[in-house]
Amino acid sequence: MGRRRLHNPLNLPQRVYAKHGAFYYHHPKGRWEHLGRDLEAVKRRAAEIANGLGAEYGTTSFYLDEFLTACRRRVTAADLAPRTLEDYTRDSEPLKAFFGAMYPIGVEPSHVAEYLDTNLELGRGVRANREKACLSSMFTWLIRTGQAGVKTNPCKGVKRNKETKRERYVEDEEMHATLEKAPAQVWAMAELVYRTLQRPEDIIGWTPRNLTERRDPSGRVVRIIRTRQGKTGAAVDIEITPEIDAVLTRLKAPVAKVDAEAPTPKVITGLTIIHRRDGKPYSYDGLCAMLKRRQSAVRVRHTTEKGPLATMPSWGFYDMKGKGATDMWLSGVPLEQIQVLCGHDSVTTTERYVKSRWRGIVAPNKVARAV
Repeated sequence: MGRRRLHNPLNLPQRVYAKHGAFYYHHPKGRWEHLGRDLEAVKRRAAEIANGLGAEYGTTSFYLDEFLTACRRRVTAADLAPRTLEDYTRDSEPLKAFFGAMYPIGVEPSHVAEYLDTNLELGRGVRANREKACLSSMFTWLIRTGQAGVKTNPCKGVKRNKETKRERYVEDEEMHATLEKAPAQVWAMAELVYRTLQRPEDIIGWTPRNLTERRDPSGRVVRIIRTRQGKTGAAVDIEITPEIDAVLTRLKAPVAKVDAEAPTPKVITGLTIIHRRDGKPYSYDGLCAMLKRRQSAVRVRHTTEKGPLATMPSWGFYDMKGKGATDMWLSGVPLEQIQVLCGHDSVTTTERYVKSRWRGIVAPNKVARAV
């Protein structure tokens, strides 16, 4: 044990030091580990290291933690979407269980393929694809930063597990039966996804800050929802139509007003638009669970009454986005407009997105054959 420090006003644990506005742990072999700026979190991490619970230095598990630390700095610098960090954090745990004790330089494509095959047998093949993407990002980061002696990415060229595209189109009857007696927050989420085509994970974080007004080129004041798509980072201003206004009115969500003398509208702060009774925001999983319960109730009722929805397939909020985009296309809205709302890179992607869900009736070949 090292000498007790004479000047330690923050009561830092042994081997933890403050440098450059952050805290670092000095490992016995001379390596300095960045612990962050949150003093309580720093003390917990230092205790883990001291008790042997931290990742062994140099292993894949260790570098996954270092990669996540780098991602947090990117989020702070607005260079990475918070949602991506959440995904990486979640996906890193099963990766640690499989690759954790290995050193990155020893991970080969055959190991990555084994990981995909094993998880496919466990019924989580698609989830493993997402985790492989996280692992690949970590190796790309190692190569860029020159760490761990890694020169190539072992994930490159390894074919991912086959995925079935989501082609569920929710019929109007299914949507109405499920939402007519749903809790207001579930109904509102489904309606907002259907009307705006935004990701439910983005909508769940909307506050009155996102509701404002702006002037169009003609000088007309337009009420809008101003959002930044978490997946693409693109900023989108969505006009508040009467249908969307009905949702906001039911949720009692205020809208900021444009001050003719000020270039920037006044900002109203407050709770998230969709929130629980105690004022806290809903979790996405919580809202999804409420939606599933409503669908189960619909199936039970239609089974008892011998209705058409007794075997209604399950659907989620993302299916509302697909339904909304498809309905817009069928009503004649240009694909370019749908593309902007969906956040797709190209119109071709949007076209595939909507047509994969279309189940219309197509006239057969009526051309008379030559006798």
